[in-house]
Amino acid sequence: MTRILTRSDLLAVLDPVSCAAALREGFLGADSVSVAGLRIRTDLPSAFPGTATALLPGLLPGIDAYTVKVNAKFPGARPALRGVICLHSGHDGELLALLDSATVTAWRTGLAAALGTHLLAAPSDDAVVGVVGAGAQAELMVRGLRGLRPVAGLVVYDTDQDRAASFASAHGGRVLASPRDVAAASDIVLLATWSRTPLLTLADTRPGQHFTTIGADEPGKQELSADLLASSLLVVDDRELAASMGALAAAGLPATAADATLGEILRAEHPGRTSAEVRSVHAPVGLPWQDLALSWLAYRRARESGLGTEINLLS
Repeated sequence: MTRILTRSDLLAVLDPVSCAAALREGFLGADSVSVAGLRIRTDLPSAFPGTATALLPGLLPGIDAYTVKVNAKFPGARPALRGVICLHSGHDGELLALLDSATVTAWRTGLAAALGTHLLAAPSDDAVVGVVGAGAQAELMVRGLRGLRPVAGLVVYDTDQDRAASFASAHGGRVLASPRDVAAASDIVLLATWSRTPLLTLADTRPGQHFTTIGADEPGKQELSADLLASSLLVVDDRELAASMGALAAAGLPATAADATLGEILRAEHPGRTSAEVRSVHAPVGLPWQDLALSWLAYRRARESGLGTEINLLS
């Protein structure tokens, strides 16, 4: 039997604390899996104003299952990301569940970014957080970060002023007029946009700030300039992926420009931030195992509580 889990089903069984813990555990062990995950992206015909991406296989030590995700990204649609995650048994390939990928992707991307932000940003009880791009992933970044450290204030910018105002109202923040204004007012800046030109350069920043950029997740997308990346402690989730389609690729930087991966920071293989004056950047692309970490958690909880719809695709 295959369990279908919709957005509402997933929101009923997922919580930020448990998801962040599952992602943290995944970062500690994912590098020990012998089969590398693949991220395959393709353009679609010009009549289709979007792209298609597949992430496979999602694998983690200790989980007897794997995921295959297929996403469509259409910037003009709401939501812009649509697709499905297939959760398969590792023993016989049985399709255990079909999950809404937009929800899982927003949660795993936003909460993994929140974890990286917390690990890299300077310790502080009065940090102001800035948001550039007030979508679903920014929502999870802010929620996740507030579960990890104090947030003294929040400022937000979005090209859609109504969306920025709604986000600021929901999170007790205020709206600013530009990404530069956000950077000037913030200690931590979270960027989640569709931008294809840098929104911030080194000149827009100051020593000690932290930046998390999750918009640069496919070729051509760029939120931070090359000089800002090169002048910062730069941490990615996967060096080669970041250099082929992530923030490094967009800035023309090689894989060696990354100082560490988040897994290396968590395993204490790299010290991370060593000074309050260092600028730091977390620039993840997103990895297949992250889909598995949250899909497995959601599937087990849904099965225990009877949520979702079961069907037999082989009938």
